[in-house]
Amino acid sequence: MPISPQVSKILANYESDNPGSKANLARILNQGKLAGTGKVVILPVDQGFEHGPARSFAANPLGYDPHYHHGLAIEAGLSAYAAPLGPLEASSGTFAGQIPTILKCNSSNSLATTKDQAVTGTVADALRLGCSAIGFTIYPGSEYAFAQMEELRDLSEKAKAAGLAVVTWSYPRGPELDKAAETAIDICAYAAHMAALLGAHIIKVKPPTDVLSQPAAKKVYLEQKINISTMAKRVEHVVQCCFNGRRMVVFSGGENSTNEILLEVVQGLADGGANGSIMGRNTFQRSKPDALALLGSIIEIFRKAAA
Repeated sequence: MPISPQVSKILANYESDNPGSKANLARILNQGKLAGTGKVVILPVDQGFEHGPARSFAANPLGYDPHYHHGLAIEAGLSAYAAPLGPLEASSGTFAGQIPTILKCNSSNSLATTKDQAVTGTVADALRLGCSAIGFTIYPGSEYAFAQMEELRDLSEKAKAAGLAVVTWSYPRGPELDKAAETAIDICAYAAHMAALLGAHIIKVKPPTDVLSQPAAKKVYLEQKINISTMAKRVEHVVQCCFNGRRMVVFSGGENSTNEILLEVVQGLADGGANGSIMGRNTFQRSKPDALALLGSIIEIFRKAAA
């Protein structure tokens, strides 16, 4: 499809990228029901690694099959489907060319005792499977954060040289961060900024709360009267911290919640200028009709925000 003004404006922000990376970004932005709007909704399914199979899929046993998720993303009219190596190897042949895919190249697991991730996929894998992008998680605040950043640097260099886009999950975790700090606005904005500094095309963070965790940052937020009173204002600030909106920022769905609560959060994301949502458990743990209905509502919120 032709490139819309909204998509052209986004692509123009990636000034150093080759036509391949821009084309793959355009494929994501031109896919599904939000095509051409500059907004995206992505289905990520790496929770089997992160939380284990029963915790991830027992609520909807269809989810044990990677074909279910790949097909769900297509049927719902989403922008892309993200998964680790194994699920994409199990489904990419059947669904080749029907939706852009993102190879999640590192993963943790709930049996681990450290805040780290293993590299489980390569740029060669992403190219072989026809992916449009690689995905990678960093844990700012972890004692392993610097090594993760260096791994991301190396993978990003190879991905961009091969014409792929880079999606970075930036999740603050570590010995100095309690649960509240992981989604505190000052920490969340800092983590998003780090991902931008590391060269991510698309940045994924969690919806921020109004908590201010770092004393030095809290002083600045109060002195400068940075408005963090609503989800929309907090998201607006996170977007500002990603080169003043020159990098795409999408927000996760978090733990399972009711439709009403989820859609209220999504409305705040849209009102704050987020580029979209990347939501896994809150969709695939529901029955397929319920998941499709919820995703349809999320898409409609972002469509109206883009109008």
